[in-house]
Amino acid sequence: MTPEFSRLFDARQLPAAPLRLAADETERAALAQRFGLESIERLEAKVTLEPDDGAVIAQGSVEADIVQICAVSGEPFPTRVAEPVALRFVPGPVTGLPEVEIEIDADELDEIPFEGAKFDLGEAIAQSLALAIDPYATGPNADQVREEAGLADEAASGPFAALAALKK
Repeated sequence: MTPEFSRLFDARQLPAAPLRLAADETERAALAQRFGLESIERLEAKVTLEPDDGAVIAQGSVEADIVQICAVSGEPFPTRVAEPVALRFVPGPVTGLPEVEIEIDADELDEIPFEGAKFDLGEAIAQSLALAIDPYATGPNADQVREEAGLADEAASGPFAALAALKK
């Protein structure tokens, strides 16, 4: 698969200044399709790259303005994503080894292996965006649609509501 938002950097020649990466219209449209979004209006990342004993540490933030589909009403609605990014690109072959479940502390960096001398910061940013999208997000009309469909909230229909009705 060719990444929609590829930005290759050479681990041996890292830029000293902070980077600003922005996806163009074609890249945003392809990513929206990949992530099941109505559209991505803006995708930007601000990242600094630092060498770390052969690896590269990338820290910064990703921001996006997206239009996604409400999980309740099915209507598109705009939302903003703003997430910190903390990654560690690690040199080494990408192999088909069986996956092993490991526990990672919240303050540990996500490690991304790369082969050769270049790593794809753009694809890592795209994946960071994908992880930040709420798959069950609800839009502004969700409560109205629930009410019209007769789907009351748990407080109004749960066991405590039944007990409260007995008191009356």
